[in-house]
Amino acid sequence: MFFTLTHDQVQFQYGSKRWQYSFNEIVELGLLKKKKSYLLENGAFISVTAFAYYCMVFSNLSELYYIAPTLLMYTILIILRFYNDIEFEYYVIVKDIYKKEIKVKINGTDRPVIGKQIDHFLNLNFDRLLQKTKKNL
Repeated sequence: MFFTLTHDQVQFQYGSKRWQYSFNEIVELGLLKKKKSYLLENGAFISVTAFAYYCMVFSNLSELYYIAPTLLMYTILIILRFYNDIEFEYYVIVKDIYKKEIKVKINGTDRPVIGKQIDHFLNLNFDRLLQKTKKNL
């Protein structure tokens, strides 16, 4: 279990990240889905392409010695880009009443379990708010 819910507190533990809040301190708790950025791989691909065009147009390499290293680099970059098929990164976001925000990166395999635990927390919090408003009426 990543979340531990007691009658008045929420405790979270994921790897080395730990925090705890009371129910009244949490303003927002949820999962954030962020698309992965491939800036490094795309930049390297552009650099290899630019170097290959430079060798093709401005150099005197008539035997095309630049083709083999260029194809090797393209192969390496394509393997790096498509080796990991995970398209998104997931984060648990907690905002509290003190305007403090905690963002914890989680594995994609843990997302369904953590999502269910967050839904359970939201249901409990909703029930607590309903009971509080019924007492006030």
